Amino acid sequence: MNIITLCGSTKYKNEFVLINKWLTLHKNIVITVSMFGHSDSEPLNKTEKILLDEVHKAKIDVADEIFVIDVDGYIGESTKHEIEFAISKNKKVRYYSEEVNNFLIWKNDFYNRREKDINWNN
Repeated sequence: MNIITLCGSTKYKNEFVLINKWLTLHKNIVITVSMFGHSDSEPLNKTEKILLDEVHKAKIDVADEIFVIDVDGYIGESTKHEIEFAISKNKKVRYYSEEVNNFLIWKNDFYNRREKDINWNN
């Protein structure tokens, strides 16, 4: 199993959640963000933002690769720095924009074609 850290703008919370499922169900250990500041309008001060950036770099450091959630090709400044950091640590860098077709096939199958009566209590 690979360890993959998700990177990208936290305004794409839904994509983070779905991509986490997709990668996990393909036998990966997925590390993700601690909070979704942009999408949840969580108030962070400068010290907290710096701390979260440091923690996320540590998450990248322990991963085998990163998966950049670049919806519509969008990569913000923080994500650019995370990509540069990952490259400096010789981590593989994957992009949602390059794998979106495979993701959408999985998503369609996962939500539309599978049995809807799974009993989670068994």
